[in-house]
Amino acid sequence: MLQQSLVIEDVVGGKDGQRILSLDGPLVLATLFEFQSKVRADASKTLIVDFTKVPFVDSAGIGALVGAYITHTKNGRNLFLVGVSERIHQALAVTRVEQFFRFFDSQAAAQKASGP
Repeated sequence: MLQQSLVIEDVVGGKDGQRILSLDGPLVLATLFEFQSKVRADASKTLIVDFTKVPFVDSAGIGALVGAYITHTKNGRNLFLVGVSERIHQALAVTRVEQFFRFFDSQAAAQKASGP
Protein backbone atom coordinates (compact mmCIF):
# COMPACT_ATOMS: atom_id res chain seq x y z
CA MET A 1 0.00 0.00 0.00
CA LEU A 2 1.25 3.48 -0.90
CA GLN A 3 2.23 5.54 2.15
CA GLN A 4 0.21 8.73 2.30
CA SER A 5 1.63 11.95 3.65
CA LEU A 6 0.26 15.27 4.78
CA VAL A 7 2.38 18.41 4.55
CA ILE A 8 1.30 21.31 6.77
CA GLU A 9 2.43 24.86 6.12
CA ASP A 10 1.95 26.89 9.30
CA VAL A 11 1.96 30.69 8.83
CA VAL A 12 0.79 33.80 10.63
CA GLY A 13 -2.32 35.32 9.07
CA GLY A 14 -2.65 38.79 7.60
CA LYS A 15 -4.25 40.24 10.74
CA ASP A 16 -3.28 40.04 14.40
CA GLY A 17 -4.52 36.88 16.06
CA GLN A 18 -4.78 34.84 12.86
CA ARG A 19 -2.96 31.64 12.01
CA ILE A 20 -3.22 29.64 8.79
CA LEU A 21 -2.59 25.93 8.37
CA SER A 22 -2.37 25.02 4.68
CA LEU A 23 -2.75 21.27 4.26
CA ASP A 24 -1.38 19.30 1.30
CA GLY A 25 -2.44 15.65 1.27
CA PRO A 26 -5.19 13.54 2.82
CA LEU A 27 -6.33 14.10 6.41
CA VAL A 28 -6.61 10.46 7.49
CA LEU A 29 -5.68 8.31 10.47
CA ALA A 30 -2.13 7.81 9.22
CA THR A 31 -1.52 11.55 8.77
CA LEU A 32 -3.53 13.39 11.41
CA PHE A 33 -1.16 13.40 14.38
CA GLU A 34 0.87 16.42 13.23
CA PHE A 35 -2.40 18.23 12.42
CA GLN A 36 -3.75 17.55 15.91
CA SER A 37 -0.48 18.68 17.47
CA LYS A 38 -0.51 22.00 15.59
CA VAL A 39 -4.18 22.61 16.44
CA ARG A 40 -3.60 21.89 20.13
CA ALA A 41 -0.62 24.25 20.21
CA ASP A 42 -2.59 27.04 18.53
CA ALA A 43 -3.56 29.97 20.73
CA SER A 44 -4.66 32.36 17.98
CA LYS A 45 -8.05 34.06 17.98
CA THR A 46 -8.77 32.66 14.51
CA LEU A 47 -7.38 29.45 13.03
CA ILE A 48 -7.87 29.15 9.27
CA VAL A 49 -7.39 25.65 7.85
CA ASP A 50 -6.86 25.62 4.08
CA PHE A 51 -8.15 22.41 2.45
CA THR A 52 -7.45 23.45 -1.14
CA LYS A 53 -4.91 20.61 -1.60
CA VAL A 54 -6.70 17.97 0.52
CA PRO A 55 -8.16 15.25 -1.73
CA PHE A 56 -10.12 13.45 1.02
CA VAL A 57 -10.64 12.89 4.72
CA ASP A 58 -11.61 9.72 6.56
CA SER A 59 -13.57 9.34 9.79
CA ALA A 60 -10.44 9.94 11.88
CA GLY A 61 -9.78 13.17 9.97
CA ILE A 62 -13.37 14.27 10.54
CA GLY A 63 -12.96 13.46 14.23
CA ALA A 64 -9.81 15.60 14.35
CA LEU A 65 -11.71 18.49 12.76
CA VAL A 66 -14.54 18.17 15.26
CA GLY A 67 -11.99 18.10 18.07
CA ALA A 68 -10.41 21.28 16.68
CA TYR A 69 -13.85 22.91 16.50
CA ILE A 70 -14.64 22.00 20.12
CA THR A 71 -11.26 23.23 21.38
CA HIS A 72 -11.60 26.56 19.60
CA THR A 73 -15.24 27.33 20.33
CA LYS A 74 -15.08 26.47 24.03
CA ASN A 75 -12.33 29.07 24.33
CA GLY A 76 -14.23 31.70 22.30
CA ARG A 77 -11.99 31.36 19.26
CA ASN A 78 -12.80 30.87 15.57
CA LEU A 79 -12.06 27.93 13.29
CA PHE A 80 -12.58 28.61 9.57
CA LEU A 81 -12.21 26.12 6.70
CA VAL A 82 -11.04 27.26 3.26
CA GLY A 83 -11.21 25.52 -0.12
CA VAL A 84 -13.16 22.47 1.02
CA SER A 85 -14.01 20.24 -1.96
CA GLU A 86 -17.49 18.92 -2.67
CA ARG A 87 -16.27 15.44 -1.71
CA ILE A 88 -15.19 16.62 1.75
CA HIS A 89 -18.36 18.72 2.18
CA GLN A 90 -20.35 15.53 1.48
CA ALA A 91 -18.35 13.56 4.06
CA LEU A 92 -19.00 16.28 6.65
CA ALA A 93 -22.70 16.36 5.73
CA VAL A 94 -23.11 12.57 5.91
CA THR A 95 -21.54 12.54 9.36
CA ARG A 96 -23.79 15.47 10.37
CA VAL A 97 -20.98 17.78 11.46
CA GLU A 98 -20.97 20.21 8.52
CA GLN A 99 -23.05 22.76 10.45
CA PHE A 100 -20.25 23.25 12.99
CA PHE A 101 -17.91 24.86 10.48
CA ARG A 102 -17.69 28.15 8.61
CA PHE A 103 -16.57 27.66 5.02
CA PHE A 104 -14.78 30.13 2.74
CA ASP A 105 -13.63 30.01 -0.86
CA SER A 106 -10.32 31.74 -0.18
CA GLN A 107 -7.89 32.56 2.62
CA ALA A 108 -8.50 36.26 1.95
CA ALA A 109 -12.26 35.85 2.54
CA ALA A 110 -11.66 33.94 5.77
CA GLN A 111 -9.16 36.52 7.01
CA LYS A 112 -11.63 39.33 6.26
CA ALA A 113 -14.45 37.51 8.09
CA SER A 114 -12.40 37.18 11.28
CA GLY A 115 -12.85 40.86 12.04
CA PRO A 116 -10.57 43.86 12.41
